[in-house]
Parts: sequence; structure tokens; C-alpha cells
Amino acid sequence: MTTNETQRTRNPIGGHVPVAGGLAATGLSYAREIEAEALQVFVANPRGWATPAGNPAQDAEFRAACAGRGLPVYVHAPYLINFGSHTEETAAKSVSSLRHSLRRGRAIGALGVVVHTGSATGGRPREVALAQARELMMPLLEELTHEDDPWLLLEPTAGQGASLCSRAHELAAYFELLEHHPKLGVCLDTCHVFAAGHDLTAPGGVDRTLARLVAATGPGRLRLIHANDSKDVAGAHKDRHANIGTGHIGQEPFAELLAHPLTDGVPLVVETPSDKKGTGHAADVALLKKLRDA
Repeated sequence: MTTNETQRTRNPIGGHVPVAGGLAATGLSYAREIEAEALQVFVANPRGWATPAGNPAQDAEFRAACAGRGLPVYVHAPYLINFGSHTEETAAKSVSSLRHSLRRGRAIGALGVVVHTGSATGGRPREVALAQARELMMPLLEELTHEDDPWLLLEPTAGQGASLCSRAHELAAYFELLEHHPKLGVCLDTCHVFAAGHDLTAPGGVDRTLARLVAATGPGRLRLIHANDSKDVAGAHKDRHANIGTGHIGQEPFAELLAHPLTDGVPLVVETPSDKKGTGHAADVALLKKLRDA
């Protein structure tokens, strides 16, 4: 095994790929264009509640191709999901939507399904919203009984609004309520955590953030990293992604992240600005590989 192969095994690097036109037909082509070693997809409209069945032929081709190339795959659940919502309709649709993403994730061989941790709406206390999140999410976790079921990956937000979880230590309450389920993990978004107030650019900032995450969740729960620079300063509570090295985080924290013992084996996917040809994603993937392999 060459040095580069060893490093690729440590941290596969890829991006969120478009799938309009078919998981295999569009997604695999885009993944090749950006030279992805890992990829993330939507299996439904990210801004809607529809739960499409998918195309069995496309699913099979996509799953086989990713397995053959050793590409770890992740699904991002729709953005509308909010288990802390005071609206019964939103809460009920959140359950249906996430169940759909989990089932579709299994069908395409995904290792994890990413869902945002949500917010307390309608002026309700955070504790009430978290209790509701437990009531709605535990049955979904208990349905993950197959060996090839994906992990459910909680993604803390940038801290906007009445966020249920944005800082690393706030994951502790979520994990306690969900009984540290064996299929429960974390997707760390670098832009989100920076915007929430973890200054990754400060001396020791990356190490402190990762240490707090592990203290809150226990070891082995960090399963995916969304590698995004930030258009805004630390603590701004704004979720605005920038290309790697062009925002307020800069390149060095990503190099530290890639070399840290607590990220060993964790894939990174970019969700940065790009065009339809994947130009921005390709550049970011290449830069992260360069930082990893340095």
C-alpha cells in the first residue's frame, strides 16, 4: 500500500453530489468529475416533504458501483425536518421524512443518514422540544435492526434561532435522551460549529472542539465531517458556506482536523459553492487531499 492509499483510507474526501436524472446516471458521473473518495446525496427534495420510492435499477447500479470503488456513501435528510417543532403536522412529517431517508439509505448502501438537530419553535422551552425529539426519534432508531442499516447522524446547527444543539457540549443532552443508541452518531459541519462559537482558528481550537464533542457523546460517534469554510466570523450564528481557504476558517484548521487522532477514519465531504460541472467542489476536494497528504 502506498503512502497516498494509506492516507485515503484514513480520511476519504469527497462531496455532496447532485442526483437529478438518476443516482447512478448523474451522481456517479459527478463523483468522477470531482475525483471523490466519498459522497453524499439527497434521496428526496431537500426542501419538501415528498418521499419518492426511487428507481430500483438506478439504486442497484449506484450501490454496486460505490461498493466496487470503495466509496463510502451518506444521505442528507431534508432540511424541513424538525423534531422540536410545536406544529403537529411538521412533527409528523419529520418522522415520515426521516424514516424514508433511512430506508432509502439502506437500499443504496449508505453508511449514515444526516439530519439537522432542529430547534424549539413556538416559544416552547428547549427541554420540552428535546423531550418531543426523544418521543419521535427513538422509534426510528429502534427500527434500525438490520446489520446494513445506516447510522443516524446528528448534525448540530450554526446556532440560529432557538437551536436545540449547536455547541459541541449540547450533544450530551441529545445522546442521553436517545439512550446512546448504538446506531446514533454525529456529523460535524465545520462551518456550523465555527458559526456556533467554536473558533477553529484559535490556538488549540480544533483540538478543544473535538475533545468536547467526544466528551459529550462518547468515543466512536463522529462518523462524518462536512468540510465547509465560513463566509462569516466565529460566533456569527450564520450558516453561509465558503470554499476551503477562502473564508474565515482558512486552510490551517482543516489541515489540523485531517491530522487529528479523533478524526482517524472519518470521511470528509464538501458542501461548498460550485457550478453544475463541479468546478468548486473539485478544487476543494483537491485542496483537502493536498492538506491530508502533506
